[in-house]
Amino acid sequence: MGEIIRAVTDEGTAKISVITARDAVERARQIHSLRPTGTAAMGRALCGAAMMGEWMKEDEAELSLRLNGGGPLGTVLAISDSQGNVRGYVENPEVDLPVRESDGKLDVGGAVGKNGLLTVSRDIGLREPYTGSTELVSGEIGEDLAAYLTESEQLGAACGLGVLVDTDCTVRAAGGFIVQLLPFAPDETVERLEENIFMMDQLTTILAEDGAEEVIAQVLRGLPWHYTGRHPMEYRCFCSREKVVGALQTLSDADLDELTRDGKTVEVTCRFCDAVYEIAPEEIRRGRE
Repeated sequence: MGEIIRAVTDEGTAKISVITARDAVERARQIHSLRPTGTAAMGRALCGAAMMGEWMKEDEAELSLRLNGGGPLGTVLAISDSQGNVRGYVENPEVDLPVRESDGKLDVGGAVGKNGLLTVSRDIGLREPYTGSTELVSGEIGEDLAAYLTESEQLGAACGLGVLVDTDCTVRAAGGFIVQLLPFAPDETVERLEENIFMMDQLTTILAEDGAEEVIAQVLRGLPWHYTGRHPMEYRCFCSREKVVGALQTLSDADLDELTRDGKTVEVTCRFCDAVYEIAPEEIRRGRE
């Protein structure tokens, strides 16, 4: 089980969300049979979506992050509910790249690509979701989210996301933080945050050894602060047999005839989890009568 923790400076000049999500990212790795680079990309996207999704106040709201950078991973999609529970997929989960020669880290930017867009969609139950897009900065996801937040909300933001993949390809640590300036934040606060983030230990090391509280302590060092909330999160898919049958019943008569022509059971696999649904043709047609 992962956790999202929120805090704010006592003067109300900056706020931070921190997530620990090792179990959620490991679950995604298992479901999608991800290779290390794909695990890191999927994990970063899931963590970013979870923190942003948890900001929404509507109970049934959903937030999605979609990255299309032209890299070999293809589309990376992460969806969060308002509690920070997430699901997602990468278009080409078998893709893996060599580590970068410059620093020995997983080449997430190369796998995602940066010739494209980051699109954020918020569905709060209105007729149409709110959707905004920005050009990708690096494909590393953290930098891209910070750029999106700064542009869309006109307030400074910094985002750190990290996934530590062990030698056996399992997830050893995963998580991140988003810190946002609030209106009228003084220059001293901005400078302090920039220095703290520059000087902080490696994110995945902090998460693996000390936890989310230490991330907050290092990012907000020198600034009095207090907690404002915390609750659990996990990888959670909301698919069901009823939803699958309902979706099949929306097909046109021609498409449904093509799908059920041989009278065999229709097998549907959820793209977000490992659930497989076997639906008899008569069950689909029964709901259309």
